[in-house]
Amino acid sequence: MPRAEIDTLFDRLRHAVRTGRGLDVLSPGAIARLLGHDALTLCLATPRGHLELVWSDDAADQLGPKLDDLQYTLGEGPTLDAARTGRTITEPDLTRTPADRWPQFLPAAATTPARAVVAIPLRLGVVPAGALTVYRIRPGPPTARQQQATERFARAALTLILRTSPARLLTGEHGTGLALHRAEVHQAAGVLAVQLRLPLDQALLRLRAHAYTHDRALLDVARDILTHRLHLNNGTA
Repeated sequence: MPRAEIDTLFDRLRHAVRTGRGLDVLSPGAIARLLGHDALTLCLATPRGHLELVWSDDAADQLGPKLDDLQYTLGEGPTLDAARTGRTITEPDLTRTPADRWPQFLPAAATTPARAVVAIPLRLGVVPAGALTVYRIRPGPPTARQQQATERFARAALTLILRTSPARLLTGEHGTGLALHRAEVHQAAGVLAVQLRLPLDQALLRLRAHAYTHDRALLDVARDILTHRLHLNNGTA
């Protein structure tokens, strides 16, 4: 982790703040690698308390988004714990994490290349704002320098996001660098809510339950609903 490259990163972040730019000035994948990790996700908390993935690594295997979708579907995992507790969650070897910590997430994560994770809470004073989570494909804790730089980046990224108007954040407007990763999931939940005459939150739970019980990616289920390839009814898990 060359010091000069780290200094350049934070110079670019400061310039983005001064000029009103967003995280579009940076590549999530490049940031992950610079900080010594293999994947990165940044989630923001919604007014309803959900975490929405808005910025993530662009690797071909989509490791970060896959792991975030697993946590969203299963309702447990390091990102959720960090945002909820306000404490940094560090698991240097997911294969050695006690099974009862995340009984559903750990077996699912074991099917991916991820072997270590650090989830850093984002907070506005005492109010949860989200979490920055980084993953490594080799077990082992980050070095002190990697941890410090990652925490510093999390704070800087939140500062940049706070200077973005709520309307631009929600729409993923060009120039913010942010986009709702699960936009299609929420669209599909809206379709289910109308079809099944359910409150939106219950429709979203139904969608997540179907993905879990059929061992399918949440986005794939959502897309099947939106394209009318999948029809759920009140008796469908």
